[in-house]
Amino acid sequence: MTQSPTLSRRSQTSAVPQSRKPRRRGADTRAGYTFLLPWLLGFIALTVGPMISSLYLSFTNYNLFDAPKWIGFDNYATLFQDERFLQSVGVTLSYVVFGTPLKLAAALLVAMLLNSKRRGQGFYRSAFYAPSLIGASVSIAIVWKAMFGDSGPVDQGLSFLGINLGGWVGNPNMTMGMMILLTVWQFGAPMVIFLAGLKQIPADLYEAASMDGAGPVRKFINITWPMLSPVIFFNLLMETIHAFQIFASAYIISNGEGGPAGSTLFYTLYLYLRGFSDFRMGYASAMAWLLVIVVGVITLIFFKTSKSWVHYSGDAK
Repeated sequence: MTQSPTLSRRSQTSAVPQSRKPRRRGADTRAGYTFLLPWLLGFIALTVGPMISSLYLSFTNYNLFDAPKWIGFDNYATLFQDERFLQSVGVTLSYVVFGTPLKLAAALLVAMLLNSKRRGQGFYRSAFYAPSLIGASVSIAIVWKAMFGDSGPVDQGLSFLGINLGGWVGNPNMTMGMMILLTVWQFGAPMVIFLAGLKQIPADLYEAASMDGAGPVRKFINITWPMLSPVIFFNLLMETIHAFQIFASAYIISNGEGGPAGSTLFYTLYLYLRGFSDFRMGYASAMAWLLVIVVGVITLIFFKTSKSWVHYSGDAK
């Protein structure tokens, strides 16, 4: 039986694209990996490679000048017998526990104030966001140290009001408060994210709540908080991880020593001192990997507990 000319043409035109699809898909894949290759090489050379090297050095006694000597878990065991290490853990945890919630609370409060329509709104947003751009710089740490130093503007202003603290930088009881004030002052980045989340909450919900007689507090608890919970979770996670990494401001304010009396001896600062002042790179590598594990465990706890208080769109909770 002979095939009709029309059917024959259809079979030819449908067969050609089917045969070319795998080759086209393969060409697209090769092109994608070609564009990805520079980033991939940089990631392996600058991130994965140093991490593997650091993991190996954490099990060795290495001082930068001699070949690494394998000592097993001795560096990790020595950490928990080191009083200065334990002190740095306490200082860092205090900073994370008190500084992060205060920073997020300030960011959320200002974001809610800026969410309403008013004149000069763009200026206020820029003004509040600016400290987060320059707050972590060395220059701001130097300015902060001068402001809170003995006989500095802050100390003189408080003395004028009858509050004599004798300076903040040299007082072990005040340095943590000063460091927390510095991080709270940099609330601009989480504020912008909070503001974007607030813009996504439908105004109908607030209007319906007002008709039911709900006040501002009830609206915040029953509407703002659950609707904003994914944004709150993101900011809480990112700011907690960021707080564990504080270094530049602590180094500048304490002259790289963690003083006075170890009150600014943050974890990363002590890691730097062990690695680049004492040349105990193996010990510093063990500290770095212990920090990675702790941050990873805290992140996992955050994700596990988020199921009970974070509400996503379309969630059945």
